[in-house]
Amino acid sequence: MTAAFALVPLADPDDDPAPAPEGRDAGHDPPVVLAAPAVNARTQHSRDDAARGRDDDLDRQLSERFGLPSFRPWQREAVAEILHGSGRCLVLAPTGGGKSLCYQFPASVLGGTSIVISPLIALMEDQVRSLNDRGIPATYLASTVDADERRARERDLFAGKFALVYIAPERLAAPGVVEKLARLRPPLVAIDEAHCISQWGHDFRPDYLRIGEVLRALAPPRVVACTATATPAVRAEILEKLGLPDGETKVVLRGFARPNLHLSAIECDGRSSRRSWMMRAIDDALGSPREPKGAAIVYAGTRRSTEEVAGLVAARGYRVAAYHAGLEPEQRSVVSEAFAKRQLDVVVATNAFGMGIDRPDIRCVVHVAPPGSIEAYYQEVGRAGRDGQPAWGLLLSGSNDIGLRRRLIEHGRDGQQVDPAERDRQWNLFRELLRYVEAGSCRHDFILRYFGDEQELLGGCGHCDVCERLEREGEGERKIGEEEALIVRKALAGVARAQRRAGMLAVADMLHGVSDERQKKLGFTELSTFGILKGHSREWLISLLRRMVTAGLVEITASEFPMPYLSALGAKVMRAQEPVRVLLPPVETTKAPKGRGGTRVERDGSARTTAAVAGLSSKTAAAFERLRAVRLEIAKEQHVPAYVVCHDRVLVEIAERRPTTIDEMAQVRGMGPARIAAYGERFLAALDEGG
Repeated sequence: MTAAFALVPLADPDDDPAPAPEGRDAGHDPPVVLAAPAVNARTQHSRDDAARGRDDDLDRQLSERFGLPSFRPWQREAVAEILHGSGRCLVLAPTGGGKSLCYQFPASVLGGTSIVISPLIALMEDQVRSLNDRGIPATYLASTVDADERRARERDLFAGKFALVYIAPERLAAPGVVEKLARLRPPLVAIDEAHCISQWGHDFRPDYLRIGEVLRALAPPRVVACTATATPAVRAEILEKLGLPDGETKVVLRGFARPNLHLSAIECDGRSSRRSWMMRAIDDALGSPREPKGAAIVYAGTRRSTEEVAGLVAARGYRVAAYHAGLEPEQRSVVSEAFAKRQLDVVVATNAFGMGIDRPDIRCVVHVAPPGSIEAYYQEVGRAGRDGQPAWGLLLSGSNDIGLRRRLIEHGRDGQQVDPAERDRQWNLFRELLRYVEAGSCRHDFILRYFGDEQELLGGCGHCDVCERLEREGEGERKIGEEEALIVRKALAGVARAQRRAGMLAVADMLHGVSDERQKKLGFTELSTFGILKGHSREWLISLLRRMVTAGLVEITASEFPMPYLSALGAKVMRAQEPVRVLLPPVETTKAPKGRGGTRVERDGSARTTAAVAGLSSKTAAAFERLRAVRLEIAKEQHVPAYVVCHDRVLVEIAERRPTTIDEMAQVRGMGPARIAAYGERFLAALDEGG
């Protein structure tokens, strides 16, 4: 027996009303009356028969439906859990890592209409277009769809013509929408960008808080939540608020390791300096503007700066456009489409750009201003190098960014006072990003630890700026000695004596001993701390002050002109009542580059031979060559550059140590859990061949 019901248009509560057809008042369309089938039409095609296929059937269906030869191991793990296991899964993988397949494939083999909750219209459009091109019927319901088209889609939806329907979370608040969706009896509900449900994440959206209640109303047999950015604490909150039992929900955490990305971070103040670094990075990555080898994205902090930077890039000869929320929607769509179709080489954008962009040949992502968190940064920089070939990520930041971010956090973008808990949350997220900038060990491993992806630790990527510096210096992570602790305490004393009278640059000048009119006017030349660290450059002292902010020893006022002052912890450290836990900045300064060029991995993807190779004994050299041959085989099998497997430095150490077990292999710097699991046995076998 079927029940008739009035299909209320699934409209956003805040949608602008669509223009009324002729002869009809706007907002007073008569309801469309449909008969809701007792069982969705697609369910007649045997809802679970296909789902019961074993792994070989999954690969066959994947090839037939998506044209892919096989799942990635973690994708297979997630799909198997959804189709054959508990039906509950939380998938964490970086942007571009293939999370969408974890719900698109099950939806394509299950009967009925699966529901995907996604906050990004551009991503909905892209995925629906791609699915329909593959012959998998899908649609989306969003405020950008006009009223007539929306009603047509709803008719087809309730007639059972779609395998997937995408819907934005805010639409779930419209009267009657959840009740109507429940009539679909969805076999699967997927929640994309699931980190938005966490009030302690970097991208909290209140509309996500109702999804747990929606899931209870829909009661789907399968639920999958996907996100590219979630720390362990955020993951726990996702499971709790979605009502997914911790012990019964499979958590699949893979794919955060991106060793083909060359990550670097530079602390520099001044607009011209940053733009010099930016242009060098673009030139190095793309080559000649006449024949660029791929594309680049530049993230700027404001709408105005996107326009200015785009002008600079255009003057260099690249095809470039700006993208920000101030542009008309049609213009933003034009830019996105032109970039996707390779009609643009560079897009300079605010963080509004990137979702739904699936261009594999992005060779470079530059941030000329830091985002608000590591999650946001890794999501954005992760758009580079999705083809597995070498790509570069450069993050530029300076002391001015700290004060600006503090002011934005304190007052919000609309100038309103922010809730103290929300303020502290955002400030702590930004501090974590500063810790990444100031990292004393491999940047890739820093990010993997941040996300809790311990299984993919590389033990040092060998090619981020920190790994390269440590290799040059011939040391591991820097330690804090008494001399370094004394420098920190002197700097803290300078901050205390300044008494919130000046910004970080003026405090750095005071510590350096700059005797100018400004210092005299502030009274700094009379302080006991004037020139107390004159042996260090002004730039180095600014970096030190930044690190003390990151460590929570120094706070920043939220005034128009931010000024540093000691925190309670900083006061204790200054008095030696608490130990110093601040790594000093590297000795070298980061001056703006002149001209083009730079040290980087060769374009053919081969690892650079280190100077250590030249001094090897004949026996060690022979072992090194065998290891290098194995590495080349692995690189060819995986279609990646050789350095992604590991660098020459790692092979040299293996050849010198000659480990005989996996445990001994783990002592080699650069052989983390992920590399050992993937290549350890083959490297050991190569050593055995030499006797």
